[in-house]
Amino acid sequence: MALVGGGSPPKPGEISLAHLGVLFLDELPEFSRHVLETLREPLESGVINISRAAYQERFPAKFQFIAAMNPCPCGYLTDPNHECTCSVLLVQRYRARVSGPLLDRIDIHIEVPPVSYEKLTSNTKEETSTTIRDRVKNAHKIQIERFKSYKKIFCNAHMLSREIRKCCVIDQECQELMKMAITRLGLSARAYDRILKVSRTIADLETSEQINPQHISEAIQYRSLDRDFTSSI
Repeated sequence: MALVGGGSPPKPGEISLAHLGVLFLDELPEFSRHVLETLREPLESGVINISRAAYQERFPAKFQFIAAMNPCPCGYLTDPNHECTCSVLLVQRYRARVSGPLLDRIDIHIEVPPVSYEKLTSNTKEETSTTIRDRVKNAHKIQIERFKSYKKIFCNAHMLSREIRKCCVIDQECQELMKMAITRLGLSARAYDRILKVSRTIADLETSEQINPQHISEAIQYRSLDRDFTSSI
C-alpha cells in the first residue's frame, strides 16, 4: 500500500517517507478503515512494521500527523448559515470511519468555522507570523532545556507516561478540571495524557513554569471530537 509500504523488496510508504516531517491526510474518513488503523502503531511507537510471509521489515515513522475532515457528509453540520441535511445515523456512520483509538492518538481536535465576509475584508491588525514564530521558537528552547538530560526526547510531544508524570505536575484545581473532563466526556487514559502534554505546551508558549487551570481548560477545548455531536443537529 502507498501509505504503509511493502512490495518485494520491501519499500517504505508515505508513513515512513514523512519521518521527522509532516504527514497530512485530507478527507480523513474517505480512507479505508484498514489503512487508517495502520497509523495507530507509528503514532504510538514512531516505527512501522511490515510483515509478510517471506520477510519482516521495520521502518522509522516519527512524524507530525495532521488530518482534515468535514463534520458530516454534506459538510454543514456546524455551519450557522447552512442547514445540515444529514441524519444522526448518517453522521454516526461517517464519523465511525475514524476509530476512537486513532482519535485518542491525535493531540488536538479543533473545529474550523467558515470565515465571514466581514472578517475577510476587515482591516484589523492581527498578530504577525513573525511574532508567532518567535513565541514558538522560545517554547521550543524551553523544551530543549527541559529534556537535555533525556535520551530521544526533544519536545513535549515525545514524552511517555513516566515523563508526563514528572514534567506535567498539576495542582488540585487543575485536577478537578481534569476529573470533570474525564467524567463528562468519557476520555481514555491516553486522552488524559494528551491533554497534559498539550497543557504543558500551552504553558511553555506563555513562558509559565507551572501548568495553570486556564492551560488545562484550553487543552480540553482542543478535544472537540470527544464530545457528543448530536447537540449540533
